[in-house]
Amino acid sequence: MGAFFMEDLTNIKQKQHKLMLTNRNVCNMNGVVDVLSFDLSEILLETDQGMLMIKGNDLHVNRLSLDKGEVDIEGRIDSLTYSENAGYGKSGESFLAKLFK
Repeated sequence: MGAFFMEDLTNIKQKQHKLMLTNRNVCNMNGVVDVLSFDLSEILLETDQGMLMIKGNDLHVNRLSLDKGEVDIEGRIDSLTYSENAGYGKSGESFLAKLFK
């Protein structure tokens, strides 16, 4: 019974990641840890659920609040891709160095 209780506490402490996409051109999300890179065609975010790559056209980060973990993005969104590679920048190695390994 003690192990079950510890597992419940672990799940409670995990932050929620929520993403709402409206008409493929407005994306509101929370659970964002960091914005690693962005340009008009690609945004790379670190979230509580792993890395998130957003691809599209004319992408803009309209609102960013890392204290709250919230990001609002506008533009034509073509794809949202998650990966398990978390922790960029935490080990002291640059994002670009890890990208080209």
